Amino acid sequence: MVVLGKKDADPRKVVRKLMKAGKVKKKCCRSKPRCKKCPVLALQRAKADIKKAA
Repeated sequence: MVVLGKKDADPRKVVRKLMKAGKVKKKCCRSKPRCKKCPVLALQRAKADIKKAA
């Protein structure tokens, strides 16, 4: 994932950074339940990572 610093404590900012880098899509396609580039799942992973790091 992304290296989290103090200024990256907001999971939405982390996902936005991943979108700009092209790692995550801008919209959820809803066609595949386990899409690796899904922004919804990326947000859930970012929240879990921040919660685990805290």
